[in-house]
Amino acid sequence: MSNRAESFLVGLVGDGVMPSLTPHMHEREGDVQGLRYLYRPIDLLELGLPGASVGELLQSAHRLGFNGLNITHPCKQLVLDHLDEISPDARRLGAVNTVTIRDGRFIGHNTDFSGFAAALASGLPGAKLDRVVQLGAGGAGSAVAYALLTAGVRHLDLVDTDAARCAARAAELAGFFPDSTVTARTTAELPQLMPLANGLVHCTPVGMAAHPGVPLDLSLLESRHWVADIVYRPIETELVREARTRGCEVLDGGRMAVGQAADAFRIFTGLEADADRMRSHFLELVAAEEVAA
Repeated sequence: MSNRAESFLVGLVGDGVMPSLTPHMHEREGDVQGLRYLYRPIDLLELGLPGASVGELLQSAHRLGFNGLNITHPCKQLVLDHLDEISPDARRLGAVNTVTIRDGRFIGHNTDFSGFAAALASGLPGAKLDRVVQLGAGGAGSAVAYALLTAGVRHLDLVDTDAARCAARAAELAGFFPDSTVTARTTAELPQLMPLANGLVHCTPVGMAAHPGVPLDLSLLESRHWVADIVYRPIETELVREARTRGCEVLDGGRMAVGQAADAFRIFTGLEADADRMRSHFLELVAAEEVAA
């Protein structure tokens, strides 16, 4: 049944979310689909609120008639204690970034992992998944690793500067995916790992506008490798640019951002978003930012 006669009020809760491109993507897709769709950033820094206030914000959103909220840092784990229901994948990941509000109940989902899975399928169709090296095992990295294993990666080498976190994440993922091999590695092992890998996925802050650079020795990249980045500001990170120059197939971080937004739009409205259309709009927004900068 179509929801086009309804109106939708959603928001994004987190630190420093005012510059987010997510509200623009959602509202534009709502406009194109003929919806009354309003998406508002709820910036904890602007409001002077701690992450622990997320439970109160959920209750306020319910009272104000919100249909749902996207949740980002530092609330993805903190929100778990305030939900009535959590999707199986979000429960496994221990993180929620999308909450629907229905009949007074709060239902949590995770579109970080599904967004990357969609990005991988659409942006690198047919990519070999026998063995993949992933840099970064933090919050975003956990979701991406889960998506890679869900997509069929047989052997995942997790590389992180925090050895304890990396080992714990690898063990947890290995328990969820007993038919795959997940190993915790160090950056010193990359020269041995990359010749064995089909692809490389980057999930650290390196390459962001505030953290320029590349996360590994670029001489380790071969033209047969595919390379995926989840950084999208800038959309053309140095890693993506250099990998493309070396003949690698590449996946920019914008595809995951769009995948997350498209999945959240569907969860909030019950309507499928046009991911290609959303990506075109996303690239317009990024280009406008770069011109303004």
